[in-house]
Amino acid sequence: MKSLIIAEKPSVARDIAKVLKCTKKGDGYLYNDTYIISWAIGHLVTLCDPEEYDKNLKKWTINSLPIIPDEIKIKAIKNTSEQLKILTSLINMDSVEELICATDSGREGELIFRYIYTITKCKKPFKRLWISSMTDDAIKDGFDNLKDGKDYDNLYFSAKCRSEADWLVGINASRAFTLKFNTLLSIGRVQTPTLAILVERHKEIEKFDIREYFEIEVLFKTLDENSQIYKAIWIDKNNETKIFEKDKANDILKYINNKNGVVDSIENETKKQPPPLLYDLTELQRDCNKKFSYSAQKTLSIAQDLYEKRKLITYPRTDSRYLSEDMKPKLKPILNKLNTIDKYKSFLGYVLSLDDLPITKRIIDNSKITDHHAIIPTITTINLSSLSQEEKNVYDLIVRRFIAVFYPNYIYNITKIITKIDEHSFITKGTTIIQEGFTKLNLITEKDKKDEDILPTVCKNQEVSNKQSKILNKKTKPPSPYNEATLLSAMENAGRFVENEDLKEQLKESGLGTPATRASIIERLLQVGYVERKGKSLIPTKKGIQLIEVVPKELKSPETTGKWEKGLSSISKGNMQSKMFMDSIVRYVNFLVDYAKKSKINVIFEDENYKKSDKYKSLEKFGICPKCNGDILENSKGFYCSNWKTGCKFTIWKNNIEKYNVFIHKEIATNLLKDKKITDIKIIDPKDKKEKLADLILLDTGNINVIIK
Repeated sequence: MKSLIIAEKPSVARDIAKVLKCTKKGDGYLYNDTYIISWAIGHLVTLCDPEEYDKNLKKWTINSLPIIPDEIKIKAIKNTSEQLKILTSLINMDSVEELICATDSGREGELIFRYIYTITKCKKPFKRLWISSMTDDAIKDGFDNLKDGKDYDNLYFSAKCRSEADWLVGINASRAFTLKFNTLLSIGRVQTPTLAILVERHKEIEKFDIREYFEIEVLFKTLDENSQIYKAIWIDKNNETKIFEKDKANDILKYINNKNGVVDSIENETKKQPPPLLYDLTELQRDCNKKFSYSAQKTLSIAQDLYEKRKLITYPRTDSRYLSEDMKPKLKPILNKLNTIDKYKSFLGYVLSLDDLPITKRIIDNSKITDHHAIIPTITTINLSSLSQEEKNVYDLIVRRFIAVFYPNYIYNITKIITKIDEHSFITKGTTIIQEGFTKLNLITEKDKKDEDILPTVCKNQEVSNKQSKILNKKTKPPSPYNEATLLSAMENAGRFVENEDLKEQLKESGLGTPATRASIIERLLQVGYVERKGKSLIPTKKGIQLIEVVPKELKSPETTGKWEKGLSSISKGNMQSKMFMDSIVRYVNFLVDYAKKSKINVIFEDENYKKSDKYKSLEKFGICPKCNGDILENSKGFYCSNWKTGCKFTIWKNNIEKYNVFIHKEIATNLLKDKKITDIKIIDPKDKKEKLADLILLDTGNINVIIK
């Protein structure tokens, strides 16, 4: 009798086969006398489309909503159906007495296997391989300690609820709002609140009032033999340096000119900064975006290759930044292996010279681990020259972060000198590094590392001269637009956008999406045209901004996702029944459909396909539509809005005021659209047929008022 192992990908199946010595090949599987190893190709099974419940649902109609099947069904994915047939055949073999789930050790991996198990109507018992590394030793150890498949039932229920809830919300909300606004709109539980974060920041930037302000800088000079010079900035009683009135700045400058100062106080403060925590996926994606401009998706892809193909790092799709207690004896061997790489020897000399590794709760903490521990290097022998440059870059960050956690704190001293000229105070700050600590590894996340700036030696009440003073002209700056690094942080820390304390706490644990899905959410927003990249920045498009205007706050608020994640977490822990969660989703779907049907929001979406066409690009534009901001184009009868297909009726008819002997030509239309008014134009008064002067006033309907003088 044999065990059938189902891996998530062919490459993983081959790695397992090598360890278990399954050297014989079949059609879509490998085997020996004990094991048969086959694979999925990611998801082989998906949820059925609405028209597979009722063919009439293929046509999108508002009256057919909401679509809520009594039972959500699954089907084979057409492109990979051949591999599913192979698995079905293997599962039904008489010689196969049990299955071993060897898909990725996480929520989605569990779902992939369970959907295969369900669609093949399998009733055979199964076990679970749960590993965090693809090294030979980790695979062997995993098979020596297989888990009972039932131990992961709650994880499956959570994954199934997530999948079905996303389907119900996505299908119904996308159809309801698409039909309401006559343009294809993609809506999602995580996708839409993520877009809302981008839109909110965009509006903050647009509304930001850039103000001019002034600072006063003084160069003080000591009066002793050493004649030291130091720079200081004027501060008010609240330690604020900005002065918004030019006259006030000039008065202060005039007052202090040619006056000596006195050192009023000197403060020294020693600060310590511990090494950063180990990487989880989101932190790794952030750093790769900052240093290499890699997208979140690209970083995930590289990390997955380093895990699966190269065997050089542990499981990357993790949300933990800590290690488990059982990892403790493995740390020194990994460090010794890294010491064989020349570029890390200078850093490892210190760590390996220690009698004991400095293990703290910042490194090992079982309570901070969910499915997997933090991302660290494995003990696999490495030849750096065999890696691509991108793989080297990502691996290097992971290695340096791993070594850094064993280094001492970065310690520095901040000196603050207050110098006074009569009642006016001036501040000077300087930094002295006492201990470099982990910063020797040149990590890119040392946000608080200070450049050393050693100040002159002065003492309290010492007199100093005002060598030079001047006004600095500056301007307030709006918030920066999000880039992938800062958006990932916002998604991870979405609790700060929520007022409810319980949900704030839940979002602190889970955020918007998961480390494994955040990259695909960002890519989806780009793909559907809600967001575009401008340099490193992510900027919402007009369509993205409009979508956030038309959906209810429940759909764009992270609070909704907080409730969902709280429920899904409860299901995975066995504290909530799936039915209770899904009942709440059905109520939510009914609310969304009802909201879309009754919405009176007047927003007109552009026809993107037409706008992208060469024909459209070549058309002459005469101005902006006052109703919907579309482009004004010309035909034989008038000047019309480019958004006419989606309902904008704005038109300036060329014969609009022909009774006044005025024909609306290009120049008149352009000026009306620009200024909404043309003064002193010659007309013929239809009442007395005399030539007179008149003003033309453009109305939002496209009609023109003629006011005769």
